[in-house]
Amino acid sequence: MLQYPELPLESPLIDAELPDPRGGRYRLSQFQEPLLAVVFMCNHCPYVKGSIRELVDLAEAYRGQVAFVGINPNDYARYPEDSPEGMVAFAKEHGIFFPYLLDETQEVAKAYRALRTPEVFLFDERRLLRYHGRVNDNPKFPDQVQSHDLKAAIEALLRGEEPPLKEAPAIGCTIKWRPGNEPEVKIG
Repeated sequence: MLQYPELPLESPLIDAELPDPRGGRYRLSQFQEPLLAVVFMCNHCPYVKGSIRELVDLAEAYRGQVAFVGINPNDYARYPEDSPEGMVAFAKEHGIFFPYLLDETQEVAKAYRALRTPEVFLFDERRLLRYHGRVNDNPKFPDQVQSHDLKAAIEALLRGEEPPLKEAPAIGCTIKWRPGNEPEVKIG
């Protein structure tokens, strides 16, 4: 089991301003929807590819109620498929209409203590962390999903209730850190 201090539930939003690959800039605090889903993701991860349809469908279904923001923290020098040009192509291919931003310094991923792609941080209207973890229980094989954990958390929060699961370990690829930039993770 990986030992790494996670961002505690009820933590306030860690604000950041990041670029999108087309030259725009977004600040996480600018979104006014009642809920905000910050999703660390990339282009090449099979777990992201397996869950991107559900993410896009959720963003569409809850438009105006939940702001979705994708953040790509991967080292694209070593993983060229995750380059800004790759992000544009990936967004087009999968119909991603929400901001998909580049964390080139990896500082935002480190601040959130993110380790995987995809990994979701869902904030409520006060911008406090209320759900952290996976999109669903089988992100690599969407036809085998049994538990839609992010959707359940969104629906509960929109009803003013507690999410059925507040934390569900993210299932996915590890973030591809630049050499020397890796967080200290212990196995135990």
